[in-house]
Amino acid sequence: MSTSSKQSDDPLFTEAELKQASKQKEQQQRFVYQDDELFDKPFDWKQVKRLAGYMKPYSKQILPIIIIMMIVGAITKLTVPLLISFSIDNAIKGENVKLLLILVGTMLAVYIIQWLANVYRIRYTNAIGQRVIFDLRHELFSHIQKLSFRYFDTRPAGSVLVRVTNYINSLQDLFTNGVVNLMIDCVQLLGIIVILLSINFKLGAAIIITVPIMFLVSTKLRQKIRMAWQVVQIKQSRINSHLNECIQGIRVTQAYTQEKENIDYFEDMNVDNRSAWNKASALNQAFGPIIEVTGAIGYCILFWLGANLIKSEEITIGLLVAFATYIGYFWEPINRMGQMYSQLLVAMASAERIFETIDEEPSVAEKPGAKALPSIQGNVKFENLVFEYEKGRPALKGINLDVKAGESIALVGHTGSGKSTIMNLLCRFYDPVEGKVLIDGQNVRDVTIQSLRSQVGVVLQDTFIFSGTIRDNIRFGRLEATDEEVEEAAKSVDAYDFIMNLPHGFNTEVEERGNMLSMGQRQLISFARALLANPRILILDEATASIDTETELKIQEALKILLAGRTSFIVAHRLSTIRNCDKIIVLDHGRVMESGSHEQLMEQQKIYYGLIQAQYKYLQDAV
Repeated sequence: MSTSSKQSDDPLFTEAELKQASKQKEQQQRFVYQDDELFDKPFDWKQVKRLAGYMKPYSKQILPIIIIMMIVGAITKLTVPLLISFSIDNAIKGENVKLLLILVGTMLAVYIIQWLANVYRIRYTNAIGQRVIFDLRHELFSHIQKLSFRYFDTRPAGSVLVRVTNYINSLQDLFTNGVVNLMIDCVQLLGIIVILLSINFKLGAAIIITVPIMFLVSTKLRQKIRMAWQVVQIKQSRINSHLNECIQGIRVTQAYTQEKENIDYFEDMNVDNRSAWNKASALNQAFGPIIEVTGAIGYCILFWLGANLIKSEEITIGLLVAFATYIGYFWEPINRMGQMYSQLLVAMASAERIFETIDEEPSVAEKPGAKALPSIQGNVKFENLVFEYEKGRPALKGINLDVKAGESIALVGHTGSGKSTIMNLLCRFYDPVEGKVLIDGQNVRDVTIQSLRSQVGVVLQDTFIFSGTIRDNIRFGRLEATDEEVEEAAKSVDAYDFIMNLPHGFNTEVEERGNMLSMGQRQLISFARALLANPRILILDEATASIDTETELKIQEALKILLAGRTSFIVAHRLSTIRNCDKIIVLDHGRVMESGSHEQLMEQQKIYYGLIQAQYKYLQDAV
């Protein structure tokens, strides 16, 4: 097969895929450094308060019911030991069977009330928890949609994905169980302390004195647990980032036989994650033994001091049994509160990442009071544009262009000359460091982003196809379009025939990124999508690079329809695509070097002439 025929077929990899593969490890390393900076942050109670704020909208509707059920459950639970004590000291000791049956029936009724209170509490708690998680996930996703390209330039897709999935999910238990259980435990602890001190102050105080000792011992442990769970979150984030990129770049990985390297790299990350989890889990489990030992000390105090108090007739055997039961109740909520603290640490590590994203300000934002851009004619002017992706490394250096409505402008130049950057500034995906972009005399920074981008259409080389039907993908540019308009747009760009040959025509379901379609077919769908959107300004960024020669001949006619009456910017290297443009702009290292029609630039025999000659020579050698 000749080189020319290979060039005409769909390429094995798009430029975007190759760039993704080359930047993958650099992006991962950059994200690792960003996350490592969070290690030394102390526990922030402001985040707890901020999370609690998401419950406010439901506090008047559901929270009172939960609190009532919680109090009823706590009271009934704390009543049982007193009933047992009374039964021992009066019914059993006095051999009063009738009283015993009454007390047993009373205890049974109390347990039933407690069970019903817990059932309704759990039901309403889950309801409010799921609503809070829904609101938080919605807010996070909505904010991500508004973030500028710069945010995504410095983060792998997996690190963003994990915030909406794993980190949000880790807050679910906190809202559905944790918060209410903490309230129940606090009420229960307070009730037990009051009861113990009321029954016998001396014995109650002797047992409760062990609590401060337990907290002093566990303070250092809690700090270590907090750090350990932060490490776990970071390890899991790295795994998700790497996994997402590996799936997206699997074709490149397999083509270059890098499967083993990827497996080894993932294995190292997986081992690190397992070790971090085991360490955090081991520290977390240490809370249990501390509480058990403290509880054992409390029981020793109870039975040693309690026996003496019984001997001196200060308390009865029934009250001692009640004390023992209350002590069991006492350490139960403390144990749960220790686990709750660990759960809170996990949640705070997640909340830290979530709020970090929510607090991220878009680098491209609308001015206060920005007005909608009215229907435009399509006059575009670039004035002294200077732009930097990285500080100190300008990608554009003083670009000045004046484009009249309806003109077609071709941008040519070597890779990295600034062609796509100019288009990004026109769509306001980025803002220039200096200078401005004017459309019909209005600075694009003075109008709303939605009104600007709704009148600018973009067709990229790496066309993105969403999961769904062919019809839905074409309609994506104008959701209110009818089925007839969708099909007419497909006919105009010569996509109708291949679509109708699919199993279900326009209703054929396509997988993520449209993998069941050839790259040329995906490109045709993107042309139909752009035509249906009917923008006044159209950008074709290497839009025909993935189309074979035969399809390109067909699409030239479609382009005449697509470009008619529109201001168009075409970034391309193929002579057939740019030859008939009204003006050709030659860029080199962020500067405009030449400008004119194809004939004018060929006569000058400078940079453009050299590019065309190199292309001719390449094609001749290929044949």
